[in-house]
Amino acid sequence: MASLTLQGSAHRYGANINTDEIIPARYLNTSDPDELAKHCMEDLDKDFMKKLKPGDFIVAEQNFGCGSSREHAPIAIKKAGVSAIIASTFARIFFRNAINIGLPILECPAAVKNIKSGDVLSIDLTAGTIKNVTRSEVYQAQPFPPFMQDIIKQGGLLNYLKRR
Repeated sequence: MASLTLQGSAHRYGANINTDEIIPARYLNTSDPDELAKHCMEDLDKDFMKKLKPGDFIVAEQNFGCGSSREHAPIAIKKAGVSAIIASTFARIFFRNAINIGLPILECPAAVKNIKSGDVLSIDLTAGTIKNVTRSEVYQAQPFPPFMQDIIKQGGLLNYLKRR
């Protein structure tokens, strides 16, 4: 399988970032991904969408995506332009929802410990390597099995199933 490499800057956050902080409940009267993306992370970081460049990464501590089981949270993140999330751990339902919509997520406590906001990162999803280009450091996350890599490459579970 060909390597899938992503590059962008890190946007660093703390622990227990819940789905209401990712996409506030007041915007859940729509399922339009473009509308959800406009409000991504706004209650946690009002300038998130101003700072974010397409391809950038969210880096967070443990239990990212806790709270409700709504798919709106990973949809908002992906549509906003985030190419992947690196966290120490993810809430299990967020983990599944992210994979189901084709949003790459990596658990790597060592990387999270050392990555700062603004660091330039390069991630090889096939190998599970996270390179902090700014600090000349390399971390190893658990790579996804080939079928999960295919789901991500196809843009989510529905697209993956349609192509099978």
